[in-house]
Amino acid sequence: MIDIKLIRENKELVKENIKKKFQDEKLPLVDEVLKLDEEARNMQAEGDNLKAEKNRLSKEIGNLMRDGNKGAADEAKAKIAEMSERIAEIDEKLPLVQEQIKSIMMKIPQIIDKSVPIGKDDSENVEVQRFGEPAVPDYEIPYHADIIDRLNGLDKESAGRTSGEGFYFLLGDIASLHEAMIAYGRDYMKSKGFIYAIPPFMIRSDVVSGVMSFAEMEAMMYKIEGEDLYLIGTSEHSMIGRFKGQLLKESDLPVNLTGYSPCFRKEGGAHGLEERGLYRVHQFEKQEMIVICKPEEAMDWYNKMWSYTVEIFRNMDIPVRQLECCSGDLADLKVKSCDIEAWSPRQQKYFEVGSCSTLGDAQSRRLGIRVKGENGTFYPHTLNNTVVASPRGLIALIENNYNEDGSISIPKVLQPYMGGLKKIVPKK
Repeated sequence: MIDIKLIRENKELVKENIKKKFQDEKLPLVDEVLKLDEEARNMQAEGDNLKAEKNRLSKEIGNLMRDGNKGAADEAKAKIAEMSERIAEIDEKLPLVQEQIKSIMMKIPQIIDKSVPIGKDDSENVEVQRFGEPAVPDYEIPYHADIIDRLNGLDKESAGRTSGEGFYFLLGDIASLHEAMIAYGRDYMKSKGFIYAIPPFMIRSDVVSGVMSFAEMEAMMYKIEGEDLYLIGTSEHSMIGRFKGQLLKESDLPVNLTGYSPCFRKEGGAHGLEERGLYRVHQFEKQEMIVICKPEEAMDWYNKMWSYTVEIFRNMDIPVRQLECCSGDLADLKVKSCDIEAWSPRQQKYFEVGSCSTLGDAQSRRLGIRVKGENGTFYPHTLNNTVVASPRGLIALIENNYNEDGSISIPKVLQPYMGGLKKIVPKK
């Protein structure tokens, strides 16, 4: 949510930003919110003036009565009654107008960074750089579900009976490999000075609306029937929500957390669920990172954060690339974002395994997170990034470490988490 002062002082900038995001249908919101803002400020000023005048007249009545000037006192009382009626009208109407303003402001997208490429959708995202050489072996790499199945590591049929489409059982060494990857991501982030957290896996609606847009919420979140609770789509939601309504000390910044959680997503729409494989599922596990920092430090943290994910995947012998998200692919709260994509030697193309975003002060404004500094209070900037998520990361790990005999080589960084095991071999 942007600052209303920015719209007052430079509405054309806000409109141009909306156009860059190809959301022209939102252009009327700018003028609408300005009109409501003026109405609210006028009502606030009128109410304040009336209350001050009412207090003045109330004090004057006592003096008039003491001086025996009953007629003037009665006239003052009549004025006070009129004022009280108008004050009551304002007190009733002003919160409604302010709520309208807030509702519209939450639909106006955050001002994107100047470096963001302009494009309509994810087809116009821009490759920035590659890390590691993408290779294709001279032997066939089967579909990931088939590889895992031959290692007795996957059971989607039983998951269909217990939970329906979009769920799965991971078993045996594959389940351990999944766990090893998450644990390695956790320990890597701890080595970078991040505090490990296991947050609540459900959050209230006021936290949901604080960390994401309404469109995202509707497309992603599962609501608990009969309760004001949603299953989280990522631990970022809980970790940022932890500071809702808090006044932090500037000396406490930056706040660096890395959180583990299961994640729950509807995965509806055009992409849909994957019938056999694990690319798109309703439930997965992820190690996430978040940073709350001073505005001037946000871009430095952004570049550090996505580079951490690159290093983690390179340490698991997986080639990756950084893909800059274009303006039309940015969610409304995001200032700048990039995806980290892993190489798929089977498909001979890259696919997303992580996403890094800086959201400016959008989340802190929505959640009321402020910082007390030497020069007054300010809204901090928030950032989030995927450390590693499974099964997406697991698919990349398996494909890039698959051997011709059907075995999976375990990267050295994961071997300590696998009890020293160096290879997963198909059982006869």
